[in-house]
Amino acid sequence: MEKEITLELVRVTEAAALMASRYLGRGDKESVDKTASDAMRGMLDYIEMRGTVVLGEGEKDKAPMLYIGEQVGRWAEDDPELDIAVDPIDGTRLVAYGLPNAISVIAATEKGGIEYLPTYYSYKLAVGPELAGKLDINATIRENLRVAAAILGMEISEITCVVLNRDRHREIIDEIRKVGARIKLISDGDIAAAIATALPESNVNIYIGIGGSPEALLAAAALKSLGGEIQVKLWPIDENERLKLAEQGYDFEKVYRTDDLIKSDNVIFAATGVTDGDMLEGVRFYKNVAVTDSIVMRSRTRTIRRIKAQHNLNYKTVPLKSSGEIRYLNGFKKNSSNY
Repeated sequence: MEKEITLELVRVTEAAALMASRYLGRGDKESVDKTASDAMRGMLDYIEMRGTVVLGEGEKDKAPMLYIGEQVGRWAEDDPELDIAVDPIDGTRLVAYGLPNAISVIAATEKGGIEYLPTYYSYKLAVGPELAGKLDINATIRENLRVAAAILGMEISEITCVVLNRDRHREIIDEIRKVGARIKLISDGDIAAAIATALPESNVNIYIGIGGSPEALLAAAALKSLGGEIQVKLWPIDENERLKLAEQGYDFEKVYRTDDLIKSDNVIFAATGVTDGDMLEGVRFYKNVAVTDSIVMRSRTRTIRRIKAQHNLNYKTVPLKSSGEIRYLNGFKKNSSNY
């Protein structure tokens, strides 16, 4: 990536978070997703790149926009060609019902830098730098917790595991409780949960469980910059998916690690909080001002930037791809943009 686009990507997630946050607590998941996707698409077209979405919201979420293969960016002849992975809102339900840990996420790499996972869901294990390369997704939870406690110099009872609160995780939750570790159950938003394992201030040590495959890839993009690790195994949602993928030669016992998922050594990851969480604060509104909290990182330099931005609602504008309109955040239309 010859041209530096780090801050431009932050503007993309800021725009998506700002627009989605207007629907906080309204119970309308569709509007949260639609308005965030629309703003993200509009902002992406201002970036000097030839971008192709290789990881969008996908069939699993029945996404109306940002589909795989969609071209985004300015697409001038001398612009760099990039692969783009997005999740306009990881946790649309969290925003719709005013719950924590919803974020807007994007990652960019050189062409061919992001692995394709053929299943909607994957079994995932994520850890921070101290535990990277030390745990094994195929080991028992008891064994992994004992190893983690020894390496971290902690009692097992002091270790915190994050798990999606799903019926499919009853055995995992029961096993963690039997061993005596702490559990933080989350309803959605496992990108932030996996990344939090590599952020000391989050007080989270291990993320484990079955969640979306696109979310695994986006978390891998961040963990590559943070020095953490994610391990992934394909998890077919039903027997039909298993048979179909088996016929195509996929190995369900194969373990994909961080460098398998993000093959490029130069990936940029950006995220903006929509609701308060372990990683980022949510969007806050004051009189005529909105405040966003973002993080952006680049794997090549291991540079991590935290950006707190103030947006004047009377001046800040967001382009909407669907209508071609440019709107102030206070709702009025504008003929030209001002970022």
